[in-house]
Amino acid sequence: MIKITLFGATGLIGNEILKLLENDSDFEKINVVSRRHLKLKSKKSTLNIIDFKDFNSYLNVIDGSDVVLAAIGTTQSKVGFNKKKYREIDFDIISNTVKACKEKNVKHFSFVSSAGADINNKSFYLKLKGEIEKEVESKKLNSSTVYRPSLLLGSRKENRFGEKVAQILIPLISFLFPDNYKPIKASDVAKAMVTESKKIKTGFKIYHYRDILKLI
Repeated sequence: MIKITLFGATGLIGNEILKLLENDSDFEKINVVSRRHLKLKSKKSTLNIIDFKDFNSYLNVIDGSDVVLAAIGTTQSKVGFNKKKYREIDFDIISNTVKACKEKNVKHFSFVSSAGADINNKSFYLKLKGEIEKEVESKKLNSSTVYRPSLLLGSRKENRFGEKVAQILIPLISFLFPDNYKPIKASDVAKAMVTESKKIKTGFKIYHYRDILKLI
């Protein structure tokens, strides 16, 4: 019986993870961490609205968890194209989460990064994702995994016109893409993360497109 904490339940992957956890008898307690209210469908789920700038809030919500999953992310438009605010969400939340996991001896931590993540990349987004991965790896947790999906397929609550067009067109030509950059269903990434969270494999691992599909 696993006690788990989930960050990012309102996002595309996070919402799929929450659905799986609530219907999986292997998980007896689900701590859902959010910036805002959301409706939970299972009695074993507890909503925790915390101050993401207060490190003690992370320690308190993670305390007692066997596993922590994070599907945190934002968009440039949501933060008004402010790179500092973008970093505060993408980097700082994961950084605080992994530090709390280390302090609370969490057995397994996994999070969503991006295909092409590279600390040396000139792209602000991919460089930042690379920095996040290095931050997690440097904490040397008992078990930590990184998921690097490319374009996510699935229905989002917010309207992103460009992404909707991409979700229609790119799958039609995805056979031309290198494996690591093929579009993937958000639900498949969620399944992989939940499945892998039940197997405590020591060390730091990175999963790409093919790896994710094999896990499910």
